[in-house]
Amino acid sequence: MSDARKIALFGGTFDPVHHGHVHLAELAVKAMGLDEVRFLPCRISPHKTGQAPSSADDRLQMLRLATNGLPWAVVDDFEAGREGPSYSYQTAEAMVARFPGSRLFWIMGEDQWDALPRWAEPQRLAACVEFIVFSRGKIPDPHDGYVMHYVEGGHPASATAIREALSHGETTHPWLHPDVARWIAESGKRS
Repeated sequence: MSDARKIALFGGTFDPVHHGHVHLAELAVKAMGLDEVRFLPCRISPHKTGQAPSSADDRLQMLRLATNGLPWAVVDDFEAGREGPSYSYQTAEAMVARFPGSRLFWIMGEDQWDALPRWAEPQRLAACVEFIVFSRGKIPDPHDGYVMHYVEGGHPASATAIREALSHGETTHPWLHPDVARWIAESGKRS
């Protein structure tokens, strides 16, 4: 068996990061024996170009608070510091160069897996990573040439629902880590 470090890349807007994100990452760590999960908040999602997320610095700070004390969690500012939309294949190719000899994975939900063939340069992404795909009870259909590991699991958390609750004056939410909720309240941010 290979001694290569197992590193999963977990991209997204994380606006805000919530218990669901951390829960899925932890399931991936356990299911795949990962050494680390790198949370990579994008500056601009190519799938959400009409929406302006919270600042990259704010989302990085919330991720640091939500993952504090998790030895396998790394908050990575690679995508947050880039100009323009964040394309997964570019991130994956950069991580191959940054972590030579490591075994890289990409964490995603079944909906993203189904849409993957329509992403920018999906073959280049698939050449760099194996995919960890979360689904609730149904094994996702394979894509030719892509390595997929199915992990059963999910979480009801929704960043949209959290943002809506915060915009209506809530100061906390059951899906938010208490330190993230406190930071949002104290900073005056509504995510």
